[in-house]
Amino acid sequence: MADSTTRDGLVGRRLAEALAHGATSKLATDVVILDMRELVSYTDYLVVCSARNERQAQAIVDEVRQSMKDEHEMLPVNPARAGEFGWTVLDYMDCVLHVFSGEARDLYDLEELWHEAPRTRFEDRSDGADDGGPGTPGDERAGVIEPGS
Repeated sequence: MADSTTRDGLVGRRLAEALAHGATSKLATDVVILDMRELVSYTDYLVVCSARNERQAQAIVDEVRQSMKDEHEMLPVNPARAGEFGWTVLDYMDCVLHVFSGEARDLYDLEELWHEAPRTRFEDRSDGADDGGPGTPGDERAGVIEPGS
């Protein structure tokens, strides 16, 4: 899939990292970016994260929607709906954010479903911790996790 570009040039991997950053700003946990480019034609990256409960999941969704709108002039193509199954999806076409609460992440297990996808564990360092400077989308934040691990 060809990367779509926002007005400020945010594409592909940088878009995935912006979604992950927005999620971690509301304390999402276990944030993983799956590189889907070689596996499917409908998206380039999946960003998967967990919330402790439905209230936190909604806060994550609200924060990502607002920050993407304010900072990058982007809205998801789907309306944000809290899933009654503990799973909310924000579709930005080239990147799709999946927010899970409770046991839903284990139940749906997207990482196993897409076990062939190269993955990166996202660790937000926007406060400048560990690297001596501020983190921005595009900075190296985490190591690649081998498919199937």
